[in-house]
Amino acid sequence: MENEDNTLDELLGDIIGLINQYPIAIERQAGLLQATGKDPELVEKLVKAADTMRDSGNLYLTWAKHYAAMAKGNTDASSDEDETDDFDV
Repeated sequence: MENEDNTLDELLGDIIGLINQYPIAIERQAGLLQATGKDPELVEKLVKAADTMRDSGNLYLTWAKHYAAMAKGNTDASSDEDETDDFDV
């Protein structure tokens, strides 16, 4: 059981890292496109997409943590924690 708990914790850590990096990568690409004078409309869409991905990442992570807590036997898996710190919001 403890091995599974560790696996869940490790996977949550991986998810947090990936969800944090994805919108940053989109913003970086938007910056590159802007710097090269590419389509400003596309740049704007990518910046908005990064914000959307950040918001949906927060939601996804909240559910992932909830289910991980349930899997560990925590029957009161609801959390009042503010997850925004995980995403530098």
